Amino acid sequence: MEEDTDYGIRFNSLCFINDHVGFHGTVKSSPSDFIVIEIDEQGQLVNKAIDEPVCEISEIQPEPNSFPKKSKLDVQNLSSEERSSQEVNTLARGSDSNQNHKSGSEKEDTINNRTSKCEEKADVLSCFLDEKTNELLNHFACDIKEKWLSKTELIGPSPEFSIGRILDKNQRASLHSAIRQKFPFLMTVGKNSEIVVKPNLDYKELCHLVSEEEAFEFFKYLDAKKENSKFTFKPDSNKDHRKAIHHFINKKFGNLVETKSFPELNYNANNLNVVITVRFREKSQKHGKRSLLECQERKDIYTAFTLRKENLEMLEAISFLAIKLGVIPSDFSYAGLKDKKAVTYQAMVVRKVTPERLKNIEKEIEKKRMNVFNIRSVDNSLRLGQLKGNHFDIVIRNLKNQINDSANLRERILEAIENVKNKGFVNYYGPQRFGKGTKVHTDQIGLALLKSEMVKAIKLFLTPEDLDDPVNRAKKYFLQTEDAKGTLSLMPEFKVRERALLESLHRFGMTEEGCVQAWFSFPHSMRIFYVHAYSSKIWNEAVSYRLATYGSRVVEGDLVCLEEDIDKEHLPNSKVHLVTKEEESAWTYAIYQVVLPVLGYNIQYPKNKVGQWYHEKLSRDGLQTCRFKVPALKLNVPGCYRQILKHPYNLSYQLKEDHDIDVKMEGSHIDEATLSLLISFDLDSSCYATVCLREIMKHDV
Repeated sequence: MEEDTDYGIRFNSLCFINDHVGFHGTVKSSPSDFIVIEIDEQGQLVNKAIDEPVCEISEIQPEPNSFPKKSKLDVQNLSSEERSSQEVNTLARGSDSNQNHKSGSEKEDTINNRTSKCEEKADVLSCFLDEKTNELLNHFACDIKEKWLSKTELIGPSPEFSIGRILDKNQRASLHSAIRQKFPFLMTVGKNSEIVVKPNLDYKELCHLVSEEEAFEFFKYLDAKKENSKFTFKPDSNKDHRKAIHHFINKKFGNLVETKSFPELNYNANNLNVVITVRFREKSQKHGKRSLLECQERKDIYTAFTLRKENLEMLEAISFLAIKLGVIPSDFSYAGLKDKKAVTYQAMVVRKVTPERLKNIEKEIEKKRMNVFNIRSVDNSLRLGQLKGNHFDIVIRNLKNQINDSANLRERILEAIENVKNKGFVNYYGPQRFGKGTKVHTDQIGLALLKSEMVKAIKLFLTPEDLDDPVNRAKKYFLQTEDAKGTLSLMPEFKVRERALLESLHRFGMTEEGCVQAWFSFPHSMRIFYVHAYSSKIWNEAVSYRLATYGSRVVEGDLVCLEEDIDKEHLPNSKVHLVTKEEESAWTYAIYQVVLPVLGYNIQYPKNKVGQWYHEKLSRDGLQTCRFKVPALKLNVPGCYRQILKHPYNLSYQLKEDHDIDVKMEGSHIDEATLSLLISFDLDSSCYATVCLREIMKHDV
């Protein structure tokens, strides 16, 4: 199979899993029509303002008039649109109970300091709050409980109770924890040193799956965060019910805890029951052979922040920040790449830069359509994949039926969204991973690197587009002359990556070894990105072949994930099982459990036609002996497994005429009102919104 360089050919060949008709519409009419907000490992949207410490005082000083707000209780989950329209609204996310986790780890010492003045069995809260505030808090908690127990659930904003402003950070942490330990069905959030108490909607949701007693104890266990401790739910013989519990816990708290099912013999009933056990995940950071003292001595300064950018390529944004801060692009770390034509929010960490220094450039970078906030000191950099997922707020404009489809457009849209909500979508890597609209795709560069064709990889990277501008004129000159020094004089200053590469080539020459050194001008995350792009392209082709060959039935030789809590970005080798002929006949597994390998040195292939396809494809690409290691560039690719189907979460949508919403379409004039779709949803990390929309609309976006 020859390399495809045409985007249309490559992505029109991808298949669909749903059979609805779909519809047409315009996606990304402007960057503000496509908002992407990263969801961190604690389940928090990163565009939410973080509670930062103010000057500390010795006594707690609640502000006056801290009375509960008189609002009706809404125990239903808030819609995605309500959650993500602004940073403040994200406080109402179902997974906001993870805000509790942030301060929970600080609580033991601070509680001990504060409660030493109290009698051992006294209510801890009485040590923190005056009598009136404590009484109002208890009344608020009882009121929430009563309304939950009553079958009538009133619609309205979520009720809140303000404790007031607590300026001492340690006292705030202790108070957060004390409230949650006494009332696990409540959650606490911080707003500029103010503590606000709300109903914990996660608690309410869990009560639909387990008894209230179990939910009460589980949330107390979660907040206590005791190392090596476990929590066990009551025995349960219903596999579907266990699966729902696994799914709930993994979705809400999967980066904090893990769940396992274990058999437990019920001697009274003489049958086999299963219990779900929850335990905290082990901390993965290790110091290796260095002593703790060495690590402390060599410890760098790390500053974390949230980056907001608009219509800007991420690596261009990093290069611009690096110039302003006097560091190099590899000093920045991030959890994932984000779209260019969009408004995006993502967590980042920069090394060797203090928070004060980053704050000093806030005004300068606004001219580049960037903002930084939530600036704070941290201990380590970020890793790729160190996020739970992404939240999307998208406007699709100019909606219309497919050609020759006379059905009601609104019904078509409803049908399409409900289908994908229930059945999911094929979990393809999106076109932006490969360089949509470019002559050379990133996977072609990755293939050259895997074959150790360093000079070819450099030339592919510097291949010009069919545009007459300074950047492409410089690239064209380089391919004609291989004159790195002359090309440097032509390459614009803002093309930081290209200039860094050319400077290395000027120093080391256009030999294989010189090109190896040139690649080291890029950070490791960027070097390995190209190799991952090749693996992603092969995975896309493999899943299309798998579905075309076997459809939605799980067959002998397929690879499946055995765990019930399957909602993870990538699966390790130990979690994968080879389907037997007997299991195929018994329809033991469902299509959503099927995974395919993402290329690497530590994977197994399916034992059917799909596995044969992999080997033939690698052979055609000249990688039949490839070990997926490029020692010269310090690249090791172990590989992993990826689910072939995924689902959007927390999906909500509205249909509106364009005059009801802000119209910011570039260079367009609307003569008559057209229908637009406002859609919001969450996706797991490494899933692509454009791929989900493609399944909904039934055409490439």
